[in-house]
Amino acid sequence: MSVLRLPVALLLTGLLGLAGCTAHKAIPLYQLDGGSPSVPKQSQGLAVLLGPVSIADYLQREAFLQRQADGSLVPADDARWAGSLASDIDQVLLRQLASRLDSQRLVLAPANAGFTPDVQVLLTISRLDSGPNHPAVLEAQWRLLDRSGKLRDSRLLRLEQAHTGSPAEQVRAQSVLLRQLVEQLATAIEPLRNQPIAEAPKPAPAPVRPPKPQAPQPPLLEPVRSNNEVLRF
Repeated sequence: MSVLRLPVALLLTGLLGLAGCTAHKAIPLYQLDGGSPSVPKQSQGLAVLLGPVSIADYLQREAFLQRQADGSLVPADDARWAGSLASDIDQVLLRQLASRLDSQRLVLAPANAGFTPDVQVLLTISRLDSGPNHPAVLEAQWRLLDRSGKLRDSRLLRLEQAHTGSPAEQVRAQSVLLRQLVEQLATAIEPLRNQPIAEAPKPAPAPVRPPKPQAPQPPLLEPVRSNNEVLRF
């Protein structure tokens, strides 16, 4: 009897091992495609402080979220982000914008104390997602501050990009949207390239002290002449 049971035991062991391999199947990891931006040639180009960049809370995770027909988001079973999506977005924006402005002087916030930007970009990304049957959608807002900290431009935008449905195609579509965002952002920054350099503030003039009051002087006494003067020759 033990001889007959041995093949059955081996068969069960093989089936359990196969099930275990299926359960632990590797899940593909994806990163945003930053394209092939050229390396900036100008080491003394426009100084830009990129950030703070605010990313929606639901994007700060490794789950590859899929937009459903009812508007809900469900983690994909067959795909994940390779690391932090928020950090990936920062790097794509930085490299693409540096290439379009042809400047090495782009810094992610917070910057060092010695860095003085010509332009600061305050960016909020409130949506970046897609689904098997839904296009990739990007919703964002930017504000541009000049050297003096004055608001020079503010814009809300919503971009869409179609895809064929697979996770790889969804990642490609989302990457295209980020590059379109950078293209519009670079166009908005260009007018600030030749802004006048702010003059150093002049020292305030010394306060003028009022003159000290002088003591009243006594009136001068003049001799009084009468009409009865005696003239002698």
